[in-house]
Amino acid sequence: MGRLPRVRALYVVLAVQLVVGATFALLAATGNIPFTSDEPEKPAASADRFDSRAAYGLMREQVELGPRPAGSRASRELGDRLRRQLPQGVFARFGDGLRNIVGGVPGRDPSRKVIVGAHYDTKDEPGFVGANDGASGTAVAVELARTLKPRQIRPTVVFLLFDGEESPRGTPDSEFDRRGLRGSKAIAPGFKDAEAMILLDFVGDRELSTPREANSDEALWAKLRAAARRTGNGAYFPSSTFGAVSDDHVPFIEQGVPSIDLIDFDFPCFHQRCDDLSAVSERSLNATGETVLELLRTL
Repeated sequence: MGRLPRVRALYVVLAVQLVVGATFALLAATGNIPFTSDEPEKPAASADRFDSRAAYGLMREQVELGPRPAGSRASRELGDRLRRQLPQGVFARFGDGLRNIVGGVPGRDPSRKVIVGAHYDTKDEPGFVGANDGASGTAVAVELARTLKPRQIRPTVVFLLFDGEESPRGTPDSEFDRRGLRGSKAIAPGFKDAEAMILLDFVGDRELSTPREANSDEALWAKLRAAARRTGNGAYFPSSTFGAVSDDHVPFIEQGVPSIDLIDFDFPCFHQRCDDLSAVSERSLNATGETVLELLRTL
């Protein structure tokens, strides 16, 4: 009888420890642990879900086609290949014979919709093959689509591959907003009901560092950075912010869709011939792919 108070106290302590442990596990799973540092976390056991080798192969396949400006023979050949590789892939034609490619993976809640996008055309400059600027984002988007299983996550994920992101040859930079982003401008009005839009642009360069682009939704970007930390890729997504970029997420922002742009704009080979396979790495594709896959899982 004299031991009962101590036994009860022990039960209380154990119960409190279980509650605290469960609470901490829940906070960790949602990326909301207070007082944690901004240093990269160790990779989670489940953080090897994205096939970066396959993504790199698809990036290389695009580069081997050579320059792929919108409307060119190489672009049309690539578009045919991408449509076949994208789950439920179909063309959405617009403008002067240009073609967006639309695919999707159904989620458990068909009323919810999230968009992952990338552009597959290249700048119309002689010799420009766009390994990072065009091929890397497209490769990650397609591999994400091939990785996700139907009803694996809550929202349906719509994959949009944009044609005509780059403005036509000879267009001055001052007219990019008017003459560029042709594919996203054409299709964004049909997706104003989307909960989020995640744009993949410069995501493969060897020295990848992706701070928040100023137009990108702050709350959605915070979820992305939490996903990066949980998969051990926090170092690729620093806490800083750089200037606004006119990119394929802007037409979706104009439709009221919270959007983010994954673009390492501090890229020395921007619109130059050195944007080839020597400027990109599989490791960068993996960091982006694992992070976005984790973000989609938590939306």
